[in-house]
Amino acid sequence: MAQQMAHNLNHVGVSVPDIEAAIAWYSRLFGFVLIGEPAEVRPDGSHFGNISSDICGDRYGGMRIAHMVTGDGSGFELFEFLEPKPERRADTIEYWKNGFFHIAITDPDVEGKVAEIVTEGGKQRSKIWELAPGGGIRVCYCEDPFGNVVEIMSHRYEQAILSGGGE
Repeated sequence: MAQQMAHNLNHVGVSVPDIEAAIAWYSRLFGFVLIGEPAEVRPDGSHFGNISSDICGDRYGGMRIAHMVTGDGSGFELFEFLEPKPERRADTIEYWKNGFFHIAITDPDVEGKVAEIVTEGGKQRSKIWELAPGGGIRVCYCEDPFGNVVEIMSHRYEQAILSGGGE
């Protein structure tokens, strides 16, 4: 049987408490481009209201959604849920629970980007580490100002893993 080509990552959706602030932050720090202005979606019987209600369930009371795109064309969706009001996790890295753990963004200047994240209201969670000693691939775990975990990685993923940085 012939090996099937890997699918592309289409987009990532991130929940934030303030969609305008998140658009500004991700645009400023990473150059993500807004391609779909924030729109409100309510469980009002409209097509998108029905889709969102089906996905989110009975407690869903509405959201604002914006669409951004990264430098490689991957989508970055921002969600500001209106009802019920979102709650920030006390511990943003709950590695003992299933689910998405973090997003990773490539920037060759890890130190500079981490400093910028901190200056712009985010948080540095870890030291800056070299994945494989002497390999030159650096990573650092941070948080955006909204509590979402963002890893900064000096090289593209396949470069990091194929160079021995993936254990």
